[in-house]
Amino acid sequence: MKVDVYDTYATSVNGATIHFDVLVPTGTTAETAFKFARQWLDQVGLGEAELKQTRCSFCHTENAGARVIIDVEQDGYHIIRMEGCPKP
Repeated sequence: MKVDVYDTYATSVNGATIHFDVLVPTGTTAETAFKFARQWLDQVGLGEAELKQTRCSFCHTENAGARVIIDVEQDGYHIIRMEGCPKP
């Protein structure tokens, strides 16, 4: 399975940067990737973070690993946590 990677940044209510990638099936619209980013922020307790469509940008396409495939098939997306993300 190939996935598109959206490099995503949000700003928490205290001004901290939240950086994560949203991985979605290739061909998914940018609007859908943005919705998944917003959904994930809500799920991890960061629903009040500021997320702008322009901060969720297509980066590249790659082959998905096993965990990514499972998440994409189950939820429609996979998140790679980077800077400022809460621990799982």
